[in-house]
Formats: sequence, structure tokens, C-alpha cells
Amino acid sequence: MEITKHLFLNLSILIILLLFCLIWLDRSRKITLTKTTMIIISVLVLWICIQFSYNPVPFARYDLRIIPIVIGGLYLGIGLIIVVAMIIIRSFYGLDTGLLATILLYVPLAITFFRLTPWFWKQSSNRRISVAICLGVILGILTTGGELIRYTGSPWYDVLLAFFVIPPLGIGLIAYSIEYIKKSVELKLQLIKVEKLKAVEQMGAAISHEIRNPLTAASGFVQLLNDDYLPRHKRREYLSIVKDELQSAERVIQDYLTFAKPSLASIEELNVKNELKQIINIVTPMANQNSVEIITDFSVIGFIKGDRQRFRQCFINILKNAVEAMPNGGQLYIETNFSQDYVTICIKDTGIGMTSEQLERLGEPYYSTKGKNGTGLGMMVVYSIVRAMHGLIKVESELDAGTTFHIKFPTITLIQKSEN
Repeated sequence: MEITKHLFLNLSILIILLLFCLIWLDRSRKITLTKTTMIIISVLVLWICIQFSYNPVPFARYDLRIIPIVIGGLYLGIGLIIVVAMIIIRSFYGLDTGLLATILLYVPLAITFFRLTPWFWKQSSNRRISVAICLGVILGILTTGGELIRYTGSPWYDVLLAFFVIPPLGIGLIAYSIEYIKKSVELKLQLIKVEKLKAVEQMGAAISHEIRNPLTAASGFVQLLNDDYLPRHKRREYLSIVKDELQSAERVIQDYLTFAKPSLASIEELNVKNELKQIINIVTPMANQNSVEIITDFSVIGFIKGDRQRFRQCFINILKNAVEAMPNGGQLYIETNFSQDYVTICIKDTGIGMTSEQLERLGEPYYSTKGKNGTGLGMMVVYSIVRAMHGLIKVESELDAGTTFHIKFPTITLIQKSEN
């Protein structure tokens, strides 16, 4: 039973190597398997099978070449290529009767692969596995018959068991693994598609809700304007309200566009300290209404490149959220730090904070910690603007202890170095 033992050992090593390859490919997500790569891998496996064959006599080689030939021919569609490669590799081990037998057996097989592969892929997963195993059995029987005709001195039952059991077993295991991986990839793609559709549904619901409110109000006042006896001062008041509501709807659309395509209209040099002072002036009335004290600690210098309007929009959203997170009053700390590479802006509140689950989902499409009172547009805009300005954002939070935003922007010096 020397042939059976040798081939079974080779099969075990081959399966282990393929297992390590699958693990490595799963971890190395940046690597894509092209057809050229698969041809190289198949030829390499074929060479390993022939190189580590069992040859009790010089003109006979017992190996597992059937496995890479069947898998490559059926699943990869490279039957002709791998058969030619096999004949070339086999010729390096001697121009003997074994090479002639190989040519007589596998050249017709290459032609069969050419006709069989299109039909093969139309079958179900289980049937493809069965077809691959059956082909392995047929090749094993033909190989056994050839060896018995040549008579290499090996026991016929050993040859029969080795080629009738081990190659089909290896083909079955590998074919099952391929089908399993194929099904897993298809399920993953379906899941991604479902998640995208879910995001689109949330987006549509959020935008529809935010735009419908101002448009409904504007529509109502337009109907009131149809009254011919409406006083002039009321007409002006209603027109002003209609204008404000339409501008509100426009802001919602602009927020969505900022998230979907975060482009910077004009790039200029920004003094972070001065810009934050202007933003604080805008937010101060709201902070006073909520009994929130704003405490600042700005570094003397700190210049970045960016869009002034987008920068202000980003931090107005953050500061407003921080104030709203302190309904019973509190303190809002705004601090900047300057280094050679980055300008860091820290915004800390003493509000209600967030759970770890809320923190992980912060900035996701249309996710809001305000429940029905928010759509998530604000934080999406914040993350989009920070990314567009090549910045980094980190958020720390704890329930009933407040939330801290750390936003880092490259300094002008660092930007100039990267451009050069």
C-alpha cells in the first residue's frame, strides 16, 4: 500500500497549503485574484504534485496531477493551458512511455474541457461538485488501466485504491470549498446591496420629512396671499415667511449635497482662532438661552487651508449639538493646540453624553441621537467637511459626563510639504 500512503500524505499537505492560502487571501483584502494569477497558482500546484510523486520505477510516476487538472479545467476554464503545462513539466522528468501515456490521456481531455466548461457552469452547485468528482473517478480508472497495461510491478489493488479514492476525495473537498466560498461572496454582495438600499430609503425619508415641513408652511401662506382683501403689511409678512421657509428647504438640500459630494468652493488661509471667535458669536445667543457658559483657551497661532464657509458650517453644527446636549445648562469648553504638523481643536461639553453604541454610529447616514427630532444631516455634514479638508475627527463620550470632539487639521506648512 505504498502508493496509497504516499498519495494520501501528499493530499493532506496539499489541503493544508490551500487552507493557509485561503486564510492569507481573506486577510489580504487588497489582493485580487486575476485569471493570470489563478493560472500561475494552478501550474505551481501541478508542479508540486508531479515533483513530489512516488516513482518505484524510473518510467512510472504516481501523483495527484488529476486534482489541479480537473479543478483548473472545470472551475477556472483553463483546461487547455494546464494540460499543456502538465505535458511540458512531465517532459522534464524523462521522455519515456509514461510521457506518451500522459499525452494520450490528457490531450483528448483538454478538448473535452473546452466543450464541457460552458455546460458545467449552468449546473447547480451540488451538481457541479458531483460532476467534478465523477470526472476524477473516470480519470482515476483510466490511469489505473494504463498502469496495469504497462505493469510497473506495483500491486494492482494498491494502484486501484490510490487513484480511485484519493484524487476524487481531494477534488470533492476542493470543489466543495470553492462552492462554499462562491456562495459566501454572493451572500456578502447581496448584504451590501441591501444595506445600500436601506441607506437610500433612510435618506429619502429624512430629506422628504425635512423638506415637506417648510414647503407645507410656504404653501399655506401662498394660499393666504390669494386673498384680495389682505392688508399690505400682512402680505409683506407672509411673503417674508414664505421666503424663510423656502430658504430652510434649500439649506436641507445643501446639507445633503455637502455630505454626498463634499467639495470646497474656495480654498484660502484660515486663522483658526479668529474663525472660532466668529462662530462663537453666532452660537452665543443660543447658549445664553440654554444657560450654557462658553469657556475658551486658544493657542496664539494656528493657520490652516480650507473653505471658510464650510469650516464655519462644520463647527456651528458641532457647537449647536453641544448646547442642545445640555438642556439644563452647563459648560462648553473650546480649546485649540498648535504643533508643527497639526492644529487641533477640542470641543467639550458637560451634557448628557452618548452610549458606546451611539458613539459608534455617530456620523452614519441619517443616524441621529435626537430620535424623531433629528435626521442626522448635521453630523454627516461635519464628517464630510472634515474629510474634504484632509482633517481627522475623534469623539469621546460617556453617559451623564459629556462629549469631547477632537478635530485635527494639517497646518499650512504640512500641506505645502505634501504638495511638494
